[in-house]
Amino acid sequence: MRHIALAVALTLSTALVAPVIAQTTTTTPPTTTTAPSPFWEKMKGSWSQTKGAVKEQWGKLTDDDLLQIEGRRDQLVGKLQTRYGITREEAERQVGAFEKTYRM
Repeated sequence: MRHIALAVALTLSTALVAPVIAQTTTTTPPTTTTAPSPFWEKMKGSWSQTKGAVKEQWGKLTDDDLLQIEGRRDQLVGKLQTRYGITREEAERQVGAFEKTYRM
């Protein structure tokens, strides 16, 4: 009788704990962002002045795009891909050229 009670208790505890474990062990994939460079830290700090240069360089970016970018390099690369229909590598190349031109 004692073995039956132990088996039932074990079964019930496993049934109650398993969904909790399943919920807590699911994780979102890690993002692969790198630490922002000093250039982009300055860009964030002076974004209101710098976004004019960005808009001049890439005229297809809208004011809403510029609000979303807020001086973040990865956001700029993504918006360039979307607006210009270019590959990530090409967007990265263009942003790299922009960095060289506008070094502060």
